[in-house]
Amino acid sequence: MERLVRDVSQLPKAHLHLHFTGSMRPTTLLELADKYGVHLPSALTSGEPPKLRATDERGWFRFQRLYDAARACLREPEDIQRLVREAAQEDLKDGSGWLEIQVDPTSYAPRLGGLIPALEVILDAVDSASRETGLGMRVLVAANRMKHPLDARTLARLAVRYADRGIVGFGLSNDERRGMARDFDRAFAIARDGGLLSAPHGGELTGPASVRDCLDDLHAHRIGHGVRAVEDPRLLKRLADRGVTCEVCPASNVALGVYEKPEDVPLRTLFEAGVPMALGADDPLLFGSRLAAQYEIARTHHGFTDAELAELARQSVRASAAPVDVREKLLAGIDAWLAG
Repeated sequence: MERLVRDVSQLPKAHLHLHFTGSMRPTTLLELADKYGVHLPSALTSGEPPKLRATDERGWFRFQRLYDAARACLREPEDIQRLVREAAQEDLKDGSGWLEIQVDPTSYAPRLGGLIPALEVILDAVDSASRETGLGMRVLVAANRMKHPLDARTLARLAVRYADRGIVGFGLSNDERRGMARDFDRAFAIARDGGLLSAPHGGELTGPASVRDCLDDLHAHRIGHGVRAVEDPRLLKRLADRGVTCEVCPASNVALGVYEKPEDVPLRTLFEAGVPMALGADDPLLFGSRLAAQYEIARTHHGFTDAELAELARQSVRASAAPVDVREKLLAGIDAWLAG
């Protein structure tokens, strides 16, 4: 049995599943709420991650309400800059060498002067945070499946238009029990035709059918979560054969009640089926843990050896939109971590 001595926060990796508001430091949220006189729900001020279960409609609604309360504290371009800079700093501390942060700019448009100004503020913040910290950073624009598919098309066109400013992918988030994937097929076709990665959420709150829909209707390159695919062996094989990466967020899955305990998250099943994974933190503000902690879960609760953790890190890098030189540097760093 190998001794578990290597520090997972030193393991180079790519972070492909992190939501914008959800990346905020709890202390920053409190400071911004104070600055704007926003009354936060006690679940966000207790210093403990809120107790959440999203497996029923009420639980998901409560999760969304907390998220909206946090978002209401981001009002000025400097708040956005601070959020992104701190997200980059936290990621670097956890060994991330590449971050793709996911955002629906529609949510910020009312306070930042409209959709295009909001997107430009976000892209400028990512660009300057990347330059300041040295972390490679790009953006995934995500449509909201609770809104009209025409809104998603507008966002897809905008994302393609700004692809040269750091947008690498197009996503679909919020409650997958609402809004069929196929309703958004045109938006995803626009994004793919414009050279963007297709990375919708699926297989989290509902079963394998939603993962199949992401593959069939949205031609997903990556799936946000995807864990419920393990309930269908043929689907697992399809993901493995196609090399479709699942962005698995273990702490989030437990916090939202998708699985009861960390050891119930099917990391080992996915890994052994040959489905590539990119571990992600999803919404650290609400779930209480960041990127390195997800690798700790794999080690502690699933018995992943250091060699297997290194392979998980490689899978995250391979699934990223990072340029070749960044990938090669990260992959070499992973080998060095393992050799060390």
